[in-house]
Amino acid sequence: MKKIIGSVFTSIMLLFFDQYTKFMAVLYLKDQRPIELIKDVFELRYLENRGAAFGSLQGKQLFLLVITGVVLIFLIYAYLKMPFQRRYYPLGFTVILLFAGAIGNMIDRISHKYVVDFLYFKLIDFPIFNVADCYVTIAAILLIILILFVYKDEELQFL
Repeated sequence: MKKIIGSVFTSIMLLFFDQYTKFMAVLYLKDQRPIELIKDVFELRYLENRGAAFGSLQGKQLFLLVITGVVLIFLIYAYLKMPFQRRYYPLGFTVILLFAGAIGNMIDRISHKYVVDFLYFKLIDFPIFNVADCYVTIAAILLIILILFVYKDEELQFL
């Protein structure tokens, strides 16, 4: 029960931060010029993304919602099956990050029919993204590291 309460609290805090930053982006960036934080490197720029990563799958909201739902069900299943031991804390946190990122963008897709993006690395012309995207990206990198270098195959048999 302790595992669930802590996980729910962490997920809610991550979701709150994501939704708050998107709210602020709409409030201060929509229909405004970009705000340059680091000249020619990083700026805040409002974008309504009706697709997935890097603008792919434009207009496929129902498909994206279904895929997100399937991923969320798997994440919940994996998290509940995961042993509640210190060894698995990094994996548990990774699952929570993925969960919060998926839910954060799903909330946007359901409520707005698009995802609010606002972080832009101008220096490398990287696609505009948001906090939920950061959660998913960080979690994906952590997951790769954990699977390749930390856990042995037999330690992941619970999946």
